[in-house]
Amino acid sequence: MKTLKRSAAPLTKPSLADALPASADRLDLLQTFVRIVECGSLSAAAIQLAVTQPTISRRLQLLERMLGVRLLRRSTHAMALTEDGERCFERAKALLEGWGAFESDLKGTAEVADGTLRVFVPHAFGQRLLVEPLTRFLNDNPKVNVEWNLQDRMPDFIAEGIDCALLVGEVRDPGVVAIKLADVTRAITAAPELVARLGMPKTPEALQNWPWLALRTYYRGEVQLTHRQTEETRIVPIRPRVSTTNLYALRNAAVNGLGACVGSAWLFNEDIAAGTLIRLLPDWYAPSLPMYLVYPYARYYPAKLRKFIDVMRQAIPALL
Repeated sequence: MKTLKRSAAPLTKPSLADALPASADRLDLLQTFVRIVECGSLSAAAIQLAVTQPTISRRLQLLERMLGVRLLRRSTHAMALTEDGERCFERAKALLEGWGAFESDLKGTAEVADGTLRVFVPHAFGQRLLVEPLTRFLNDNPKVNVEWNLQDRMPDFIAEGIDCALLVGEVRDPGVVAIKLADVTRAITAAPELVARLGMPKTPEALQNWPWLALRTYYRGEVQLTHRQTEETRIVPIRPRVSTTNLYALRNAAVNGLGACVGSAWLFNEDIAAGTLIRLLPDWYAPSLPMYLVYPYARYYPAKLRKFIDVMRQAIPALL
């Protein structure tokens, strides 16, 4: 969510007694605001908090009156944080986390992470790229065990007993918290023998008659490519010889010369450097895919989950 310019004039700040009824909970107001920002809309926040959208709107207005600043700028189709809203969002998250730890201490629950953390993680990422930050997390938290489930889908958190999931692609479920970690860049590649036989393509249209490999999760019958300088977009129809849902299978088929493909650049980098794959049309790119860490909404999260989130938020942007 991008920050727009500061509101022209802050709201008139009333006294707290006028702004906040005795029955209102300041922490609930902050929690509502944080949930609105993380969900991206009032309606999604209402679903997560199990209240009506007018209730969410009233809580937001009440918090703005209490603080004397405008936190969000809303239009019919968009919502953005003001500069005051950006500051409030970061401080509210820290305050709520601190309050959760305070409640935990009073209830006698140690903040030392322990127990079993159950995670869904995409196959290729979970087998290779994310093992290093997982190792770091376990070394730092010796009382935690991890179930590292290789799955390329959104879990049913309650039914399957999953604490969190790492997902590539847009998250459309308004009932979960989705933290964007990074963008996964993608490359177009093929084996040298295929390039030698068909010639180095000069334009996207030249790829239409090539044999192709499809990663069904993200593309099947066509590939979208955009020029890096002009931002011109072309849609290339393809007829895949092999289609798969597994990134490693896609890479291995490409190395064996079965077809061209589009896949995560991090997985192809070593092959490109070694010459076992060639990057095609370097002036064109396939749109990046967002990577999210997703977990169900709760008022308080155990230390094992919070510490895992912290590790992944730091590690994944650097890895990608």
